[in-house]
Amino acid sequence: MNGERIGLPGAEAARRTPGLAARLHLDLPLLLGLLAVAAIGLVVLYSASGERLEVVWRQLLRLGIGFGVMVAVAQVPPEALRRWAPWLYAAGILLLVAVLAVGATGKGAQRWLDLGVVRFQPSELMKLALPMVVAWHLAEAPLPPAARRVLAAFAAILVPVALIARQPDLGTALVVGAAGFFALFLAGLRWRWLAGLALAAAAGAPALWHVMHDYQRARVLTFLNPERDPLGTGYHIIQSKIAIGSGGLFGKGWLHGTQAHLEFLPERATDFIFAVLGEELGLTGTLALLALYLFLVLRGLHIAARAQDTFGRLVAGAISLAFLVYVVVNTGMVTGLLPVVGLPLPLVSYGGTSLVTVMAGFGILMSVHTHRKLLSPS
Repeated sequence: MNGERIGLPGAEAARRTPGLAARLHLDLPLLLGLLAVAAIGLVVLYSASGERLEVVWRQLLRLGIGFGVMVAVAQVPPEALRRWAPWLYAAGILLLVAVLAVGATGKGAQRWLDLGVVRFQPSELMKLALPMVVAWHLAEAPLPPAARRVLAAFAAILVPVALIARQPDLGTALVVGAAGFFALFLAGLRWRWLAGLALAAAAGAPALWHVMHDYQRARVLTFLNPERDPLGTGYHIIQSKIAIGSGGLFGKGWLHGTQAHLEFLPERATDFIFAVLGEELGLTGTLALLALYLFLVLRGLHIAARAQDTFGRLVAGAISLAFLVYVVVNTGMVTGLLPVVGLPLPLVSYGGTSLVTVMAGFGILMSVHTHRKLLSPS
């Protein structure tokens, strides 16, 4: 008995001592899922880049920066994120206006601000600032939100979406708009509002066609019939579907993808890297990656469900569902199920700006989860 009495306080103290992940405000399951996706991305990128180690090292550096940003954001309490939300949103709007006025142009689009030292896309900031400000706005009153709050949230969503679409960057506009809409939807948006939004979208579709750029119309027509211009606008998607289809169940083997290595597949290290994965690792490899993505989304929704305030629930749920849209749009366009919009595959495609934004979003999820007062085990 005495030994048990002596041992109990020490055992209890050991049980209550937080581990390294807890001290750094990191959610271990989410962290492990992110590391697994990033590892798969590096393996596929090595093959997609033509076995160029320097490309893998550059991507590894970007991943290091991204994970560093995630850890830094995770240290910020949700209360501080809530206070900063309107200021981040206002800064994002000003930067988007600056892009239209003095932004740098590349590949026919005016999407970047060049400050000399750094060149970045302000639209990336809005992927986080918009769901944060909508969550901040809706958390100020009881839910479901009243009509005036819904209208104000719609206005907050439409302004940055319109500015981003004007650049033009419909892919990013879609993700940003989805992030804001999910925060509104999770707040308990009534079905009549959803029905009205669907009717408005259907009614506005013909008008949207007339304001689209020629290359955007070509993408829609190519989506409907890629074979109409197999050596032009339809080339990307035709080669992508050939690569994925030829992979079969288990693939041709790592480093043995002919579509990528013989350079039939364009943008194979960036937007169309999922096709490289499908060709070399087959259906088994693509399902494994999609399962990891699904795990990240479900873990994010679990964090949202366990958040202890409205702001945390809305922003965590919106970021998680927006990440799902990111994955669905990229895999959908690569497989020919959606028009090509130029969105990278998160944590896998070669690139830096969008990767850092994605990791900052997961840092917000970790902040929401680890700064709460534990009322029950995770």
